[in-house]
Amino acid sequence: MTLYLFTNDTVAGKSACYDKCAENWPVLVAGENLLLPVGVQGTLGTIDRTDGTKQVMYNDIPLSYWVKDAAPGETTGQGVGDVWLIVAPGATLGGGATATPTS
Repeated sequence: MTLYLFTNDTVAGKSACYDKCAENWPVLVAGENLLLPVGVQGTLGTIDRTDGTKQVMYNDIPLSYWVKDAAPGETTGQGVGDVWLIVAPGATLGGGATATPTS
């Protein structure tokens, strides 16, 4: 599924998306082994959320899904509210880097 960044997330290790925001933008919860896809450079880490879950970060960017993306490859969350953007390989916290959706 497509992963998004929230431009209101401006502090490394902290998410600004809770409550209703997190209902619409479910977080990517950390599993056992965090691995980047082959060929993608950067670092993965986690944020300890107030509900006890660990949210995955890519280059300090908290990662979320969009509840209205129903199938892999959908990108209907791109640009929602002018604050949600697709996370592109190499994106950095505060950089606002997004991918151009492709098929």
